Parts: sequence; C-alpha cells; structure tokens
Amino acid sequence: MIRWGGISFSFHPLFVLVMLTSVFTGHFLELFALFAIVFVHELGHVAAARLFGLSVISVQLLPFGGVAVIEDHGDLSSSREIVIALAGPLQNLLLIMISTTFHVMGLWEGAFFFYFIQCNLLIALFNLLPILPLDGGKLVQAVCAMCLPYHTTLVWTLRISLVFSSLMVLYAMMPLLLGKGGPQLNLLMIGGFLLYSNYTDYRNIPYRFLRFLMGREAAFTRHLLQGSLAYPIIAEHSKPLDQILRLLRREKYHFVYIMNSHGKIFSVIPEQRVISSYLRGDPGG
Repeated sequence: MIRWGGISFSFHPLFVLVMLTSVFTGHFLELFALFAIVFVHELGHVAAARLFGLSVISVQLLPFGGVAVIEDHGDLSSSREIVIALAGPLQNLLLIMISTTFHVMGLWEGAFFFYFIQCNLLIALFNLLPILPLDGGKLVQAVCAMCLPYHTTLVWTLRISLVFSSLMVLYAMMPLLLGKGGPQLNLLMIGGFLLYSNYTDYRNIPYRFLRFLMGREAAFTRHLLQGSLAYPIIAEHSKPLDQILRLLRREKYHFVYIMNSHGKIFSVIPEQRVISSYLRGDPGG
C-alpha cells in the first residue's frame, strides 16, 4: 500500500498477478507502461472528485483501471458522478494526444509508441463498458439515477453489469468452446472478477439501499439550501413503508401524499418521517 496526498493506493491481487506474469515473460517495459497508464487514469478521477470538494479515501489499482472510494455525505449528485467517471478515460485521451504529438515531431518512434497508444485505447474503451465498477457502469448508474427511483437504479444497473460481465466471460471462453485453442486467460480473469463482484453487490442491494436512506438527511439539507421543489409520491395508506421508500429518487426531495381507500389525500408527510419510521421498525409509519 502507498499513501500519497492523503489517499491510500493499493494493488488488487489481480493486478499483482498480471504484473508478475509480465515480469516472468520479460515484458518489464510494457508492465511499467501499464502501471503508469492505470495510475494516471485514476489520478483523473481523484482530481475531478477533489475539484468538487469531495474526499477520496482510497484507490485500488486493477489491470484495467481502479476503484476510487469517495467519501459521500450526500454531495455526490449524478452530474458530478458523470464528470468524475469521464475524468479517467479523458486522461487516456490526453496521453494519446501528447504521445502522438511527440511521434509527429519525430521524438517517439518504434513499436513501443504503438503499444502505448493501443494500451491507452484499450483501457479507455474497456472502462466505458456498462459494467460496475467500471466508468461506463458508473455513467449508466448516474444517468438512471436522474430519472428513476434509486432502488430501481441499483437493481437494473447491477443486472446490466451481470449480463455484460457474463458476456465477457463467454467471449474469453470462445476459443476453447470452438476448439480453436485455450481461453483468453487475462480477459477470463477480469471477466470472472467483475462477474463475482457484481453478483456480490446484487445480493447486497438491501444494505446499499439502507445506507442510501441513512444519508438522506444530508440530501435534505442540500435541497433546502438550493431551494429545490419537493417531488410528490402518492401512496395508499396500506402500502408498506419499504415499498414507498423504494420510490425515492437520489436527485429529489420528497413529500409523501397518503391516500385513503376513497382516493382522498388525508395526510402529507416529509420523507424524513417515513425514513425514521422505517428505521425504527414501525410498519405503520
């Protein structure tokens, strides 16, 4: 683990495995280039997060990028999350532009230049796949959170991630299945890691949603300072609290309009009261 600028940088075992493989196969220069590209990619995320005044607790480096843990006190809106997610691939684009400029000036020639370009392209494009925790998965999640309830966003973005990570594993196994050689081991390891990670997160959706509910007080403060309009939720009196709370949107503050059996609104409740009742275990609110 490396601590720099108040942030803990660590290597995922998968990254270490890829590095050791590169060393044993005599590709040390390619290994160093991969490390540098991934590191710069993650620095893009860190810089964007700090630009918004967010604290980055740690960064774990993987062969295709990394996972930045950002301290969220209700300030991480979807628009900010989109900017932070795009900041990583943007660094790869900048590296391509700088290295291409050196190439045009005659300062960088040879096969390593093309390897460097190819590596940046692969990391940038791979990270834009709609799989969590890749940048593309975070983009899909942020866009969905703008127009869908947060619980629905969690469920469907993780389902999309499971489908695409499964397709990645299948693609890595295609040479073996078609009898044209062995599987693509690097891609198989990465796909397997993403599949397992998203399967675990899918099972933990109730805990992630509970953490979302516990952070709603900070969201209320932000909406109050911004003077945002409340978003209405209409629910029957008999509707369970957990089903009402699953209609909450991350980008909105809500008032819950309680309707009786005759279709008449007889009570208006702020979302904090519904959340408090749910957390206390009071099914009737």
